[in-house]
Amino acid sequence: MSPDCKKPRVLLVNDDGPPGAASPYILDLYRHLTIDLNWDVKVVLPSSQKSWIGKAYHITEITRGKYFYPRRPDGEEGEMSDTPRELKEDEVAEWILLDGTPATCANVALHNLYPGEIDLVISGPNFGRNTSAAFSLSSGTIGAAMSGALSRTRAIAVSYGNVLHPTPVELHEPAHKLSTRIVEYLWTNWGKDPAGMRDGEVDLYNVNLPMIQKLAEPEGLRVYWTRMWRNSYGSLFKAVATVISQGNTASHTTTGVSNNLLFKFAPDIQPLINPDLSIVPVGTDGWAIGMGHASITPMRACFAEVGKGEVGNTQNEEAPRLLKL
Repeated sequence: MSPDCKKPRVLLVNDDGPPGAASPYILDLYRHLTIDLNWDVKVVLPSSQKSWIGKAYHITEITRGKYFYPRRPDGEEGEMSDTPRELKEDEVAEWILLDGTPATCANVALHNLYPGEIDLVISGPNFGRNTSAAFSLSSGTIGAAMSGALSRTRAIAVSYGNVLHPTPVELHEPAHKLSTRIVEYLWTNWGKDPAGMRDGEVDLYNVNLPMIQKLAEPEGLRVYWTRMWRNSYGSLFKAVATVISQGNTASHTTTGVSNNLLFKFAPDIQPLINPDLSIVPVGTDGWAIGMGHASITPMRACFAEVGKGEVGNTQNEEAPRLLKL
C-alpha cells in the first residue's frame, strides 16, 4: 500500500516538553490526531523545555527516560514510572519523556523505541512561531523534524505563533483543527523534490499558524505555500555582573560590560516578530504570518528550502500560491 493510501503510524515530539504552561498544545493535538484522524500516535518528548536548541544531540551524557501517563483534562498532572504499565482511570495514554534534546527524542524513538514502526514524525505544536531563518535555524521543533528526515522518515514541524498576549484559550481548538487538516493534507499529497533523500520526495515541511482571532471566524485562515524569509539577528546575550542563587531561583544584575565572563540569554526578538512588512519579501513565511496567514514551507534536511519551481513554485517571484484545504 502506498504511503498516501494508509493511515500513518506517527511519532509526536516537541521541544516544549510535557503539558504545562510552557507546553499548552501537545495534549490536544494528540487528541485530534488520534480521535479525529484515528491515527496511531506514539509520543516521545523532552522531559523539560528545550527551545532554541536546534538539532543538537547530547553525546557524552546518558539519556535517561521515564514512562509518563498524562491525566485528563489537561495532562498537566500525570504519574511517572520506570517501567510500562496498564492505564489507570483518567489517564490519556502512555508517553515517554527523555532527558535529552528534541532531536535526541526523535532519533531514539525511531531507532531504539519503535524501529521500523514510524511513517511520519510530527514535531510540535511549538509555543511560538518558527518562521524565517533566524528562528528556523535555532528551533528545537524544526530540529526534531530534521532529525526524523535525516532518518529517512517523512516529517512535519508545526508551530503556533503568539500574536495576542496572552493567547486566548478559545483559539486553541481552531488552531488544532486547522493544523490537523494541514497535516492530513500533506500526508496524502506529499510533494516531490528531485533532490529529496527519499525517492524524490520533499524531506520535511515547516508549518506556521498565527494565533489570531480570524482562526475562530467561519472563513478561518488562508494557507499559503511559502519560502523562508532570510533575515538575521544581533546580540542574543547580555552580560551579567552577579548571579545570586537561592534554592531553585537565581537573580541577575545585567550590565553593558562584564569582566566576569557571565552572560544571560536575553535576545531582543521584537524586530524578528514585528518587522516592517515593506522589507519582508512577499511569498515568504515571514510575510505570511505578518499578513495573518498560515504557511507551509517545503524544506530539505540541510536547513535549506526546496529549489526554484520544484514544489509549489515557492521560489519564484510570482504571486504566492494559496492552498485550498
